[in-house]
Amino acid sequence: MATSTNQTYNTDVYGVVRRINRFIIEIVKSQSSGTSQTISFDVVRARTYIQAVRSYVLWVCSIPMLDLPETGPTPVDLPTPPVIPLFENESLFDLATLFSLARDEIANSQSSRLSSNLIPFDRMRLEAILDKADGFLNSYVTVVDPLDQPETSPMTPITGTGARGV
Repeated sequence: MATSTNQTYNTDVYGVVRRINRFIIEIVKSQSSGTSQTISFDVVRARTYIQAVRSYVLWVCSIPMLDLPETGPTPVDLPTPPVIPLFENESLFDLATLFSLARDEIANSQSSRLSSNLIPFDRMRLEAILDKADGFLNSYVTVVDPLDQPETSPMTPITGTGARGV
């Protein structure tokens, strides 16, 4: 799988990438990651993550492109993409993969060279991936999960708990 560039010039792309990275970690560390059943709480959370990216992009694109002659283009280091380990819940693995595709597409897009906002074509690519993720939850995950796989489960170690207090 392609990895993100390590820099952007676009503060809005930086915001999308940060959010998606966090949502990937949430999916990998979810309660459902260790079984073939995606529990309803994790489905609801996944839907909110998709909606959060949609809402952020809507906000980014609802304001005019900023005129930043003194500060743009300024490179901004992108955070290291989280590793998506192979884990038991194949549906959530696929969802995390879709999020990583969305992140990498926007990080490597033409918009990444702007100072702010998104080019319409890049926005459409991002929204198409989010549409696919929504459709996957609605047409597959909530219909097929859980699967009875006694001969092949467990296949992978538990992903472990989320972050503890700092």
